[in-house]
Amino acid sequence: MTLTDTGPLVALINTVDQHHARCAAALAALPAEPLLTSWPCFTEAMHLLWRGGGYRYQAALWDMYRDGRLVLHELTAAEILRMTRLMERYRDTPMARADASLVAAAETLGLRRVFTVDGQFYVYRLGDGSALAVVP
Repeated sequence: MTLTDTGPLVALINTVDQHHARCAAALAALPAEPLLTSWPCFTEAMHLLWRGGGYRYQAALWDMYRDGRLVLHELTAAEILRMTRLMERYRDTPMARADASLVAAAETLGLRRVFTVDGQFYVYRLGDGSALAVVP
């Protein structure tokens, strides 16, 4: 699965989003499997989708989840603690809660690819010092 940040979730639904075309093309090139996101990213996307298009955009995100195209990762207690350490480490970047949740999940799940429009993911490092592969 591909870890998915807030930006692509919004851009895939909101066709006037500046990243829509790039995210749609990237999605078509990804393996044919569900996207994986965290509750913090899902919640943030819901907020931004409401602001960008109201409930119909939010309903489209729920449809992605309901149809199995999007899986929500349940953060463990250990991952939540890891998020606090990551946010402290990258406090000068700064690191958002949603970003920290994806890095913590990547470490736990052994995933190395993140679908994001956020350039800060080029800075973040996993616990072993490796970087995530950023899509697009």
